[in-house]
Amino acid sequence: MSLALFGAAGLVVFAVLVALGIWQVQRLHWKLDLIARVEARVAAPPAPPPSPAQWATFDGTAEEYRRVRLDGRFLNDRETFVQALTDLGAGFWVLTPLVMADGSTVLVNRGFVPPDRRDPASRAEGQTSGPVTVTGLLRLDEPGGGFLRSNDPANDRWYSRDVAAVAAARGLGPVAPFFVDEAAGETPGGFPVGGLTVVSFRNHHLVYALTWFSLAAMLAGAGAWIARDERRRRAAPRAGRKAR
Repeated sequence: MSLALFGAAGLVVFAVLVALGIWQVQRLHWKLDLIARVEARVAAPPAPPPSPAQWATFDGTAEEYRRVRLDGRFLNDRETFVQALTDLGAGFWVLTPLVMADGSTVLVNRGFVPPDRRDPASRAEGQTSGPVTVTGLLRLDEPGGGFLRSNDPANDRWYSRDVAAVAAARGLGPVAPFFVDEAAGETPGGFPVGGLTVVSFRNHHLVYALTWFSLAAMLAGAGAWIARDERRRRAAPRAGRKAR
C-alpha cells in the first residue's frame, strides 16, 4: 500500500473514531437528562395513572417510573406468578389484577414471594379482599418473556410481566398497557414484599467517548510519526549526495 493510500485510509478511520466519540458524548447528555427526569418522577407525589381514554395514546417513555395511586379491589383468585431473581433470592413476582372504581383493570406487581410463600394460604393476611389504595411506580409492559426464555401461558410459566398475555390467560378483558410495582410496606403480613423496583441506568458513555477519542489521538500520533519518518528517509539520500 502506498503512503498516500495508507494516509487516506488513516484519515477515514480517524474521522470514524472522532464521530463515535462525539456520538457517545451526545448519548451521555441524553442519559443524564433521562436519569434526572426519572428521579423527578420517583420523588413526585403519587397521582392517578393514565385513564382508559388515554391508553390508546399511552407514551411509556414519558410515564415510566412515575408514582401513581390506585383505588380498587384485588382479584386475588387471578394472581399470576412470574419467576424472579432479586436481592432476597429466587422466587416469584405476584402479579394481581386490580379493578378500579371506574371498572378499568390494572395489573399490580404486589411484590416478591419466595417459593415457600407461593401458596396464597401461606400469606392469607396479605390477600386483601376489600377496597384498597395502592401506591407504586408505573412500569412498562414486558412482552414475550425473559432472556432466552419465552413465556408459556398454556403451562402457566411466566418469565416476564407480559401484560397482554397475562390478561388473556386470566380472562381479564381490556387492561391498562402498563403495570404498577406496589410500594414497600403496604401488604399486611409482609408478603408479597413490595418496593423492590430497581431504578438504575447503565451510564458508561463517558468511558466509551474517552476510549474513542483516545484511539483517534493514538492513530493521529502514529500517522504523524510515520509521516515524519518518511520525510527523514527521503531526506537522507539527498544529504548523502551533498556530502560527496
